[in-house]
Order: sequence, then structure tokens, then C-alpha cells
Amino acid sequence: MRSGADCDPGPLFVEGEGEMTGSVVLDVQPVGGVIGAEIHGVDLSAELAEETYGAIRAAFNEHGVVFFRDQQLTNEQYEAFASRFGEVLTIQELRKEPDQTRNVGESWHVDMTFREEPPMATMLHALECPPRGGDTMFSSMTHAYASLSEGLQRTLEGLYAVHANVRKLGLSYEQTDPPEPSVADYDAAEGVLHPVVTRHPETGRKVLYVNAEYTTRFEGWTRRESVGLLQHLLLQGQRPELTCRFRWSEGSIALWDNRQVWHLAVNDYNGMRRVMRRVVLRGTRPAPALDSVRA
Repeated sequence: MRSGADCDPGPLFVEGEGEMTGSVVLDVQPVGGVIGAEIHGVDLSAELAEETYGAIRAAFNEHGVVFFRDQQLTNEQYEAFASRFGEVLTIQELRKEPDQTRNVGESWHVDMTFREEPPMATMLHALECPPRGGDTMFSSMTHAYASLSEGLQRTLEGLYAVHANVRKLGLSYEQTDPPEPSVADYDAAEGVLHPVVTRHPETGRKVLYVNAEYTTRFEGWTRRESVGLLQHLLLQGQRPELTCRFRWSEGSIALWDNRQVWHLAVNDYNGMRRVMRRVVLRGTRPAPALDSVRA
């Protein structure tokens, strides 16, 4: 694992048959060029050795999102596994019924960055899947930052941005597609300030920390002044080579790192049911990439 102030992130996976932490070898298979890996041969309903949890955490940090297949867990087992990685904030069921057309999370975003301490991680467990569609996509904001020019990197590292829930998004499907706010709404929105470039607390890597749902403008800039640069950064994060796509099946689990990953729920399964069990883990305030820290 690399760390340091200005290290190149390099590939976020180790090629080969497995990854090792201590005496434990996991079967970790990368699914994308720079993001995502499936972990095989682990029964998450069992009480695992500390070294195994450590190896899963290392894969999670390295790949940004890890996937497990064929996991049949009770609510208690699911919460117990999640709690090995952080404090559980919420456990809830997310459903889309056949008569619903709206989908929670159908644009690129990071969960709840309008909070001073956004969630560290989110985990989904597939309880019921449509026969086709309903995939989830993920994108690496570590590599999104690393592939920017050095000049733009230096500019962004000194910036902060406002994150606000201007569209009042919620878990209810009736709230997932409200009218687009006006420019004045965005300018007037009160929100928290987060660094535009953060440093991952466990890997030391720099991360582009903006997203389409909650980043409204740069600190001290108007919405109109911010839109051009914001759109450039948002398009950067959507580059196909930075992404992976996960096809769900019953019993599948995805655990992703909100500190370095965007995600998007593909809404292409109207007329079909999808039921997910969701866990959100408590996070901390994002740290700036630069050494200077604001009060």
C-alpha cells in the first residue's frame, strides 16, 4: 500500500490469484482497470478471524469497492459484518416496485456530502433482483484527480466547495426527481464546506471530492462562475476507464468507500421489482490534501 503527500496512486489492485494481509490470503479478483474487485471464498455469516477482516479492509481501501456473491445473511449478521468496518448509522430497505418509475441514486453521486461528516462507507445486500437491469456503477475519484493536469491539480488543492441538499433528495421515490432548482436557489443554498481535493485517511492518496448531486459552487464563487469548472470535473469523473459496473444477483453484496468513490444506480428495469438492504457507516470530516487545515 502506498502513502505519502504526493505519490502517484498507481494501479489500485494487485494482479494475481489473491491478496495477503498477515497470514490470510483472500481470492480478490479485480473487475475494472482501476476500481472494484470481487472477493471469493468468504462466508460473511460466520465469525471471521481478525486477519480476515483486516484483509477485506485492505482490499476495500485499495480497490474502492469490493463485491461478494451468494451471501445469505440475517439482519443481525449483516449488521455485525458492517460494524467491523465502522459505526452503523442506519440499516434500511430500499425497494423499487414494478409500478414505480423513479430510482434512488440514478445519477453520479457520493452519499450525503451535505453533512459535515459524510458517511465513510455504504453497503448494499441484494434481497430481490430484476431478471435484467438494475446494475450499479462506480467511479474512482482517486484516478479522476490523478489524471488531471498538474496545473489544474494545484489550482484545485486550494479550493473549497459548498455541498448542500438543494434538491431535497431523500429515500422516498417521490423525492428523487424534484424540479431543478434555479441559479438563485443554488446561490442561496446553505451548506457545508469541503475541500475540493481531499486526502484519503488510510491510503494517503489524493481524491477529487465533488459530485453532481450535492456540490453547488466553489467557496467565494457564484453558481454561474462555478458551473464551467464543475462541469469539467464532473465529466472527468464519468470517464469510462475510471469506472466499473456490477451486475447484481440475489445474495450479492457491494461495500464501497464514499471517501474515494462515486456510484450510480442504473434505472433500466421499470416494471420489475428490486429490493436491497442498505447499511450506512459513520464517517469523519474530509481532510484537505494540503497540510493547512481550517479551523
